[in-house]
Amino acid sequence: MKQLLGLSRLIDHVTENIGKAVAWLILVAVLVSAGNAIVRKAFNISSNAWLEAQWYLFGAAFMLAAAYTLRQNEHIRIDVVYGALSRRVQHWIDLLGHCLFLMPFVLLMVYYLVPYVLMSYRSGEGSSSAGGLIVWPAKAILLAGFVLLLAQGISEIIKKIAIMTGDMDDPTPYVPTHAPLDMDTPVGENRA
Repeated sequence: MKQLLGLSRLIDHVTENIGKAVAWLILVAVLVSAGNAIVRKAFNISSNAWLEAQWYLFGAAFMLAAAYTLRQNEHIRIDVVYGALSRRVQHWIDLLGHCLFLMPFVLLMVYYLVPYVLMSYRSGEGSSSAGGLIVWPAKAILLAGFVLLLAQGISEIIKKIAIMTGDMDDPTPYVPTHAPLDMDTPVGENRA
């Protein structure tokens, strides 16, 4: 289990660094979008390449941050049901969800995206819009996002098993978003 937890820590480290770096893509996308709009309105000049670039940037931010979202335990779930269950049952739900839903879906996507990206790359596929960008980098971002999600899914499964067998403390104990405030703490005072 120690080797698997070491692998999990490595995956988490890579995911964390990529997730934090990808956040800057949002700023770049906003700047490209604003610049494109200003040039279009001020000079009546339009470019499909700049429009597609902002789509690629938003797509890259979304796809490459998916694994980071899973790593941070911020993915979508039905908290009304989930929050009412014991932490042990929550771990079982997470483990089964990762094994039965996340991993098969991600593996299927990687399986189909590899030839999809290779075919696009080999053909030098370009945009269907005049003056647009080449398409294979956007398709490659899809593949990279799912590969990262696959790796993070493996890491999460390793951690869930380690937590449930007592080989690891729970790094993300569940705290309901709308938990009642501690009534003993005066307003404005920190709860350390």
